[in-house]
Amino acid sequence: MTTTAPAPTPTAPATGGLLTGVGRSTRAELLRLRKWPAVWITLGTWLTLSLMFGYLFNYLSYATGDNSFTNEGASQAALLAEMMPANAPNVFLQGMPMFGGALVMVLGAIVAGNGYGWGTWKTVFSLGAHRSGAILGSLGALTVFVVATLVASFALDLGLSLLVATTESQDIVMPSLASVGEAAGAGFLLMEMWALIGFALGTIARGPALSVGLGLVWALVVENLLRGVGQLLGWIESLTTVLPGTAGGSLIGSIVGVDGVDTPPGVLDTVSGTQAAITVAIYIVVAVAVSVVVVRRRDVA
Repeated sequence: MTTTAPAPTPTAPATGGLLTGVGRSTRAELLRLRKWPAVWITLGTWLTLSLMFGYLFNYLSYATGDNSFTNEGASQAALLAEMMPANAPNVFLQGMPMFGGALVMVLGAIVAGNGYGWGTWKTVFSLGAHRSGAILGSLGALTVFVVATLVASFALDLGLSLLVATTESQDIVMPSLASVGEAAGAGFLLMEMWALIGFALGTIARGPALSVGLGLVWALVVENLLRGVGQLLGWIESLTTVLPGTAGGSLIGSIVGVDGVDTPPGVLDTVSGTQAAITVAIYIVVAVAVSVVVVRRRDVA
């Protein structure tokens, strides 16, 4: 008599809890980001812009006595003061509303969008991973990159300011801990907001190209147009006060100041610093919620 072994019972994929999913996804995403050239290109681009607009152009203008487009009308004494270590927190912040925010938004969009283009999310979700945990882990890894970018940026700015002070035989006065903490907090809020907005756009669009295009057009074109039209139409002006670019620019403007002559692009004084910080924080929460809800309700089970 021949006996037949019973067929193996299929086992369901191990899903794990939310915290387990967040931890695994964060570790995996950090590994991917560390090995991804786009991350290092984004970081290098931002540091290069910070070097050029924060110190290189100013120092060349100071050394030659010729003003550039970045500091037209500024005296040599004012140029030198801007490059001193005590002013490093302001230099650290001044390029973020226009350039830094746009770069991290692009990164956030491609982090989420390439997950669909490469089939990563489809594979992960099909294997039974906790979907909220996977998305939150990816957002956590993106946040770690934002923090690392801020640390590298401030270290570069402070190092360059010390170099200028030493070269020009100036007294070295370090920035206060309060000013560094204030700059770090404002910079984190702004960069995190744009990074998470980019991630949400990449999740909604299921791809990097459309989400990057929409994000850049909105941040660099649409908001500026709306602020211009708002000077003629009151209801549009009221609308612009709650837009992410206005909130982020006003948050930085409340710290570095807006003098109307040598104000960096994107730095505003439309709303108070407190209102701007609250608005930016709301956008961060909304971007996280949108990313998680869209994935849970729309993507494969």
